[in-house]
Amino acid sequence: MRRRIYWLMPNLASARRAMLDLLQADVESARIHFAAAEGVDLADLHAANIWQTSDVVHAAKTGLLIGCALGALVGLAAAALFPLVEDNMAWELAAMLVLLGGLMGAWSASMVGISIPSQRLARFEGALAAGQILLMVDLPRERVQAIETMLARTHPEAHFEGEDALAAL
Repeated sequence: MRRRIYWLMPNLASARRAMLDLLQADVESARIHFAAAEGVDLADLHAANIWQTSDVVHAAKTGLLIGCALGALVGLAAAALFPLVEDNMAWELAAMLVLLGGLMGAWSASMVGISIPSQRLARFEGALAAGQILLMVDLPRERVQAIETMLARTHPEAHFEGEDALAAL
């Protein structure tokens, strides 16, 4: 299981040095993400993408659950009210409606969730607006302490802001 650690860097120069330090510590560049206020040029850094900055994953999970539940209700109603020639076909239809409902729910909810800022990052809005850079690093649980210690030692200007378990799809 991976953990995501959060650090606030005071400026771009500090963020660039942190990126180099993490790469030297054998952290994959794909596991390092930076977020900043709109308009800040993160050209040399691995900018956070929609997966890190929106609620798309949470929304898709919620949509999947609601869609499956609605599909189950419709499927059960259809199986009970409109019996087909064979009983098996009615229950197969119900199962297909559960799957279809889940897929439609996940898809439609993710379209909404992609436009909603991540609730995990809401606490950093003020710091980002003030010009700080948010560093997010996704690490295996066993490497978290070593990387946190390294960043604290090499970047006293930065502030550790906590860690979260990564949401699995």
